Parts: sequence; structure tokens; C-alpha cells
Amino acid sequence: MATKAQVLYDFTAEPGNNELSVREGETVTITNANIGGGWIEAQNSRGETGLVPEDYIEVGKPAAGGGGGWGTGGGGGGGGGSAAPLDLSFFDSRPTTATSTTAHSQVIVAQPETPDTPLSPDTPDEASNGNDPWAAFSTDASGGFSNNWAAQPQGTETGRTSTHDPWASSTQTQPHPQAYQGPDIYPYPYLIDVDTGAEDDEWDDEWDDMKSTGGYGESEAGEGGAINRGGASGTSMKIKFPSFSKSGPELYLLSKPAPKGKDRLLVYMGEVGPIWSYPEAALDCVVADPKKGSKMYGLKSYIEYQVTPNTTNRPVNHRYKHFDWLYERLLDKFGSAVPIPSLPDKQVTGRFEEEFIKMRMERLQGWMTRMCRHPVIATSDVFQLFISYKDEKDWKLGKRKAEKDETVGAMIFSTIDPEGLPDLEPLEVEHKCEQFSRFTKAMDDGVKDLLTVGQEHWKRCTGPLPKEYQRIGKAFQNLSSVFTSSGYEGEATLTDALTEAGKTYEEIAQMVAEQPRKDLHFLMETNNEYKGLLGCFPDTIGVHKAAIEKVKEGDKLVATSKITPADKVTMAKRASTMSYALQAEMNHFHSNRIYDYNRVMRLYLEEQAKFYETIAQKLRNAHSQFTAM
Repeated sequence: MATKAQVLYDFTAEPGNNELSVREGETVTITNANIGGGWIEAQNSRGETGLVPEDYIEVGKPAAGGGGGWGTGGGGGGGGGSAAPLDLSFFDSRPTTATSTTAHSQVIVAQPETPDTPLSPDTPDEASNGNDPWAAFSTDASGGFSNNWAAQPQGTETGRTSTHDPWASSTQTQPHPQAYQGPDIYPYPYLIDVDTGAEDDEWDDEWDDMKSTGGYGESEAGEGGAINRGGASGTSMKIKFPSFSKSGPELYLLSKPAPKGKDRLLVYMGEVGPIWSYPEAALDCVVADPKKGSKMYGLKSYIEYQVTPNTTNRPVNHRYKHFDWLYERLLDKFGSAVPIPSLPDKQVTGRFEEEFIKMRMERLQGWMTRMCRHPVIATSDVFQLFISYKDEKDWKLGKRKAEKDETVGAMIFSTIDPEGLPDLEPLEVEHKCEQFSRFTKAMDDGVKDLLTVGQEHWKRCTGPLPKEYQRIGKAFQNLSSVFTSSGYEGEATLTDALTEAGKTYEEIAQMVAEQPRKDLHFLMETNNEYKGLLGCFPDTIGVHKAAIEKVKEGDKLVATSKITPADKVTMAKRASTMSYALQAEMNHFHSNRIYDYNRVMRLYLEEQAKFYETIAQKLRNAHSQFTAM
């Protein structure tokens, strides 16, 4: 007997990818449940057959008791009952421990088969690339951005409302994490990519012979959501919780001293204050040559990019989910000391369209360039593995080594060495933290404001403004036609000049519509990058503030015999090390900020000057057609 299943969520098929569009509440027949990779083959009531994500449907028989209850789900009626809620109260009472081998932990909890309510907006996985830690950006439905340009242009922010705000609560609910949310968001990929969806917990069979966590199973960011993943979830039907063990900075402050090895991260005193040790040769890489590949005997497709570092000039191939794995590893290892901006987020549909592939490649290039410019990231083993692995064996060994790395979270500070520098006063560091925190918040507001203004300008340039120029041009040409109908022989020069003036304004209309992609696009992309980067700083600063507070409690802890006087001295010294790291990161941010905005503003104004010079020349040419009288 054929197995029936009920569709839980709408799913829109990708054309040419053997998928089947289904709608919530629809009944389908399972024709092949052994496809694998998170997919099954199903047939709808019209006899159409194709692939459907297995977590979009619930397999079972309709309950006899009416109400549409299915199996163990609790979607409706009383026939099927409902899944028991998960009891997570034991996490709240979990004792403080410093024995964990990693600074962060992660609990993966299977979702009930039929979710009665959408995922909580506090779920870290659902945070968009624009995690809003400042709670100062527009909280209206559009987040200050319209989701409909005049065919929403490439290179700006959709302004999707933040789903994780550590400084403000939210009542906004979220849809199913893989639900398609409408074409008006394209070309902004702030959705889950089916290509990196349920099957992305498994690496390609030809790459790996065992199931990998894909960066999600080992550990996740720390206390109370600090250092949460900025992008959307890469897996479906799983909820990631932040660590409930108290593995914050005290894990490092009170740990046994680790031997200083080759992984030392040196901090020096430069002209502007503490700075990281930069390599002599700057690292760079190129993300290019996207190619479409397939797996599961051609049933599923994906896009693979070539990454070519300047150190080897030898390309290596990576899919988006491999970039996602790198992001998770970097976040795990360095996130307490170095803000790691999120990747460009994932997309449900249109992921094989040329414009989307081009945009994703450009944003991956921007992300990789930023990582290459950071001396700590660029020289790390995991990053070097990603850009220069030699073969399949080298990749698999390096990947597993990275996933077993215990120097993660707050323990990364054990590798930092402010060589020969004196210990810092906590009050001085606290003052600098507050000053930098105020600056980053103000810059975050300024960046978001510029994104809003930029998008409004782009909408005008691709919508009403060209139409105005077109109307002027047509009006001139219509007047020329009227003059021609007079039959007067001496006005040919005038009518021809009027016609040329009309054509000139139509050409200007086309130039106005195309110009944002030549200049505003790059300004918007730079601001979009900084919007994501600035959203990481509250967590990074929060780690240091927590360390300073712990040091302030030193006398009390000694008095209650929780630590020894020697431990108190060690805590103060290690907090100083953390402070040097923070100040080095501040100075790295400022130097990059000055470079980036100087570069992008020069480019923007150069293109604007060319644009207006071209328009001026066209108008002069039109002017010359009229006879001086």
C-alpha cells in the first residue's frame, strides 16, 4: 500500500532540478523514500512526481478522529495528539564548570514533527546577516528598507527585520526556516538555500566517507547568545542553543597555563597603540569561475567556486556550504577575540540564476578579502587549509583536526602574547571599551542610515527619475512633430534640433537607470559589510567586560576562599592580555575602516563625476544643434 503524507509547509520547486512544488495541507504519495540527503520522491494528486524536502512533510495515516490530525503531529484537531514539549529546565540548573575542553558547547534538539508554532525569533539560527545588537535601526516591517526596488537592484540590503537583538525583546514570529518567503526579496539571499539545506550536514560522498557536522555539531557560540551565528541556519528541523555551561572568560582567567607554541598570536605596541603582528607579505585570494555540479545521480545540483590564493596561485574548489563550514570554525575558534562577520545568507530559489550566482560570488569575494586582511585569521591553520589544501586526503585530515581543536572560545586568549608589554590597568581598559562601544554603535546607526538613503536613491534612479527624463524627451519630439506639420519650409533646422534634444533626454534616462550599478552599488556593498561587522562587536566587547567584572570580584573571591591570592594576580594579568587583544582589534578595525571608506568614496565620486560629465557633453551637443539668432 502506497504511503501517504501531508505537506506541512509550502515548497516552490526549482525549475529543471527535478523538484515538486507542494502546498501546506496537501496530501502526497511517497514514491521513493530512499533518495537520501534530506529528500524524498513524492507524487501529488495530479500525478506529478518530483523531489520534496523530507522535513516539509509528515508521513503517516490520517487519524480516524477527525480534525486533520496526522500521526504524531499536533497540527490540528484532536485525532493525532501533539508532541510533548521539550523540557530544557535542566540546562538552567547546570552547575558552573571549567572542565569543558571547549569554550562553547551546542545542543541539537530535534523539532517535533509538526511544529504548532513558528520558530522563536530568539533562535540564533534565524538571525539574519543584519543581526541588530543596537536596537536602534528601524523596527517597522521593512526595517527601513523596501523589499521592492524598481526590480530590486543587486548590491543593497533588503533590511529584513532582525531576529536576534540582545538589547531588546521582539515578538515577531518566524516561518519555517526553509520556507520560501516571496520573490520580492531577490536578489538578496537572506533565505535558506535548499542546496545547503537538509543535506548539508553531509559532505559530498566523494569528499568524505563519514557524516560531518558541517560546522554545527561541535560547538556553538557562547553565553547568552554572545557570538551567535549571524546568518541563517544551515540545517533544517534542528534548533541550536547557546552554551548553558558557564564557559565565558573565566574559563581562560582561571585555567592552567598553556604552553606557548607555534600558534602564538603576538601583539606589539605601535604608533596608535597595541597592534597585531602582521605578516610581511599580504595574503589575498580570488573567488571566481563558478560552475554547476550535481550529485545523487544528477537529481541535485549545486554551484562550486574556485578559490585561488596569491601564495600558491593554485585554485581549490569550494561549494557555499564549505564556506559556511569555514565561517563556523572561525567563529568557534576566534569569535571571542575577533569579530567574524557572517557570510552572505542563503537562498531558496533562483540560486542557479546568473545574477544571483554573480552576486553571491561577489559577496563571497568580499568576505574572503576581509578574512585575508586580518593577520590572525589569515595565518590560522584552518584558513590556510581552506585556501590551499593539496588533495582530498589533506582536506579531510585538516578538516577533522580543525573540528577537534580545543583552543576555542575564550581559550584563544591563551595563545595571545603581548610580548614585553606591561600589564594594563582595568579602569583604563574599561574606559577605552566604553569609548569604542559608543563609537561602533554610532557608526552602526550611520551605516544603516546611509543604506536606507542609498536604497531610496537607487529606487528613484531606477524608477521615477528615468521616467521623468523620458517624458521630457518625448515632449520635445512631439513638439517637433507638431512644428513639422505646419508646412513652413524654413523650420527644418529647428525641428531636427528639437528631435535630437528629445533623443538626448531619452539617452540620459537610460544612463540614470544604469548608473547606480556603476557607483552606488560599491558604496552600498561596503556599508552592508560594515553593518554585519559592527553587529559582531557588542559580543566581542561583552567578553572583555565580563572578564573585567570577574577581576573586580577578585578580593571577594579570595575572601570566600574560592580562589587564592595567586589566582587573583593571574586573573588580572590574563585580563590585561585580553585587553591588549581587544585594543589590537580596535586598531585593526580603524585602519581598515579608513582604508575602505577612502577607497570606496574615491571610486563613487570618480564615477559620479564621469556620469555628470557625460551628461554635460550630451547636453552641449544638443545645444549646438540650435542656431544662434
